[in-house]
Amino acid sequence: MGIRIVPKEDLGQERLKEKGIGFIPPVLFPNLKNLYQRRAERLKQLAIGEHPFADYLNFAADVAMAQNSAQFDNPLEMDMNAVLAHATATNTPPLDTKTFPRTHHWHKILQSIIAELLPVVPETVRSTLENLSKESDSELKVMASALLNEQFEKVPADKSMFIWAALSVYWAQMAAQIPGKARAEEGDHRHFCPVCHSMPVSSIVQIGSSQGLRYLHCNLCETEWHMVRVKCSNCEETRDLNYWSLDDENAAVKAESCGDCGSYLKILYQEKEVNVEAVADDLASIILDARMEEEGFARSSINPFLFPGEK
Repeated sequence: MGIRIVPKEDLGQERLKEKGIGFIPPVLFPNLKNLYQRRAERLKQLAIGEHPFADYLNFAADVAMAQNSAQFDNPLEMDMNAVLAHATATNTPPLDTKTFPRTHHWHKILQSIIAELLPVVPETVRSTLENLSKESDSELKVMASALLNEQFEKVPADKSMFIWAALSVYWAQMAAQIPGKARAEEGDHRHFCPVCHSMPVSSIVQIGSSQGLRYLHCNLCETEWHMVRVKCSNCEETRDLNYWSLDDENAAVKAESCGDCGSYLKILYQEKEVNVEAVADDLASIILDARMEEEGFARSSINPFLFPGEK
């Protein structure tokens, strides 16, 4: 892989470069102090006015706030040193979605999310949540495994979002505690998250200390990892890239399409709108997705509020 997570001591002389001019952090681990609250606030902000999907954006904001409460109500204590040591020995992402042994901690998070949402969601959603709260541990395990293995059609679409919301908090809690650093190695292969090997939701061109740098944002563990600009994040080709927007060339949200692989990924620009948020702005620009589909391009990412699934 192009980026590996390793124990800090394994970086050796590389650690001396971390504060040097021109150093680019390969990975930005999630900061959970205000991540979900900021997402909820952005969703509500985007819903203001005449947005055609305002109701759904406000609903997504409620889910994000439920995630925020759930993470604080269910703190995670885990020996991440052992997890990182195993990843280093096997040369695999430390929290690989397809191999990492889950605990029942995420079930507790799910129940917390359900409890937070039941008083505020519409009746139709309340019924789904009540049914989901009664699922057996074995059934929850089956549905979680299907989602994490990208077998989305095996899980009812009305349940996928809530299961993923709980899994995401669980994975983000672990990612935030990884006692390691990222090492950028030769080779690309950066479409998948170096922490959990999940897909990105979108990418952000940042400002501040990382001015002008593009980071992909994981749709599961909330980690961000560096990817150079003007390169397809899916196939890593540079020959036939185009940028699409609904407004104008100065839009804060664009779709980067690749003629080589036929895919696209949203790219958000903080310099155009400082408050852009990876999940919220991707969701709010769903009309751009429809435009890209009309143009014959397929998403190379998944938004946690737009899961495909069993009908």
